[in-house]
Parts: sequence; C-alpha cells; structure tokens
Amino acid sequence: MTYEELRAALDLFDLDEGATLAEIKQRHRELVKRHHPDHHGGDPADDAVATGDVSGHRQPTAANTDHRNQELIRQINAGYRLILDYIHNYRFSFTREEFYKQNPDQRLRHQFGNDPLWGNGWR
Repeated sequence: MTYEELRAALDLFDLDEGATLAEIKQRHRELVKRHHPDHHGGDPADDAVATGDVSGHRQPTAANTDHRNQELIRQINAGYRLILDYIHNYRFSFTREEFYKQNPDQRLRHQFGNDPLWGNGWR
C-alpha cells in the first residue's frame, strides 16, 4: 500500500485525516447503500437523478447503470479493505501526550485542576 492509495481511498469516502473507525464504518455503509445496484431497482431515470445527469441528452440504460454501480461498489469495497488494512497494522501510541491530544478535557483538568481560580479550589 502506498500513501497515494490510502489518500485515494479516504477521498473516495470523503473522510479527513482524523476519522474514527466508527466514522469509516458508517461512511462505508452509506456509500454501499447509496450505490448498490439493487437500490434503484435498475431504473436509469432514478440513477440519472442521483448522479445529477438530468439533462435528458443521454439517458443511461439499465445495463450501463448497473455496470457503473457495480464498478463503484468494487471501488468502495476495495477502498474500505485498504483503510482497514492500514488501521489493523497501525501502531497506537499510549503516551501521555497522545492521551491528552485525544482527550482535551482531561488535559485541561490535568493542567488546571489544582488551580484555585479554575480548578477544584474555586467555589
């Protein structure tokens, strides 16, 4: 896997660099549901509306629509597998700095918890 492949998968999912596992899974479900060939029942007019192609010049056929959706589903699933592979091989950091970065409220409690004005001493 290269960084460019990972970035392309994140772009396909429209995720930023700080996505959680829950966000990744939710986005995958949304994309599969939206682009699954059975979603539109094979009606090319529905797909034209979904893709914004309502010009009426070239109406997609049901076969072309199904093929496009199947290809998109393949790309979505491949991107999902790539992101999950990256996550499963990721080395997590359990340092104090990383903990406070992930939990800013705890960082503030640690930093100002004993302060007489901001912490527990203030009444």
